[in-house]
Amino acid sequence: MLRSASADPVIASALAHINAEPPVFSPAFRRELEVLFQWRRDVRRFETTAIPERLVAQVLRAAASAPSVGLSEPWRFVRVGSVAARKAVIKNFEESNALALAAQRRARREHYASLKLAGLNEAPVQFAVFCDEGTTQGSGLGVGTMPEMRRYSVVCAVMQMWLAARARGLGMGWVSILDPNRLSRDLAVPEDWSLVAYLCLGYPVEEHTDPELSRAGWQERQSLPDRVLHR
Repeated sequence: MLRSASADPVIASALAHINAEPPVFSPAFRRELEVLFQWRRDVRRFETTAIPERLVAQVLRAAASAPSVGLSEPWRFVRVGSVAARKAVIKNFEESNALALAAQRRARREHYASLKLAGLNEAPVQFAVFCDEGTTQGSGLGVGTMPEMRRYSVVCAVMQMWLAARARGLGMGWVSILDPNRLSRDLAVPEDWSLVAYLCLGYPVEEHTDPELSRAGWQERQSLPDRVLHR
């Protein structure tokens, strides 16, 4: 369970200020925010150093303040810490990754096999993040036409978690090479929960502002104008 934000004196003080008057963000803050965006990376190489629990709690609270459709807050965080659960996740990844490797074009298989795609063996803290598709919170507002908005709300929570982690010197990696139904069974979650993300959290071994897949020559970023259409 998450502690109330008011239980943290620093956060409580900040919230009191926010509730008193609208914030004015300085140019210096905006520059730092841009830097944070650039240094948020999908981390796969972690130190095994333990993370203080107060930092884990702060990152989770940041996630829980994300926007959600109909204020449904459909995110559900399962902290995966037991030896049995970790082994099940690693086996799931290894078998799913073998299938993904076999599906690659022959010319790219060797390159794919050289990539490090997860930090499951090293990351000290790991979460499976689910969407509660059956939640009654929010009374269904906004999901009649687009039920996937619940999952998008969970993605917003993950992104806030990612930025909060980076702001505290932590790295986070999102592992998607997993069989979601198998993972749900292994973690014994309710049937109406759907997996959105499996997250590895820890101190990064190395720091970069460019994506690892770009450095490895797998894929380059595309220019923004190519992704913006006008009608």
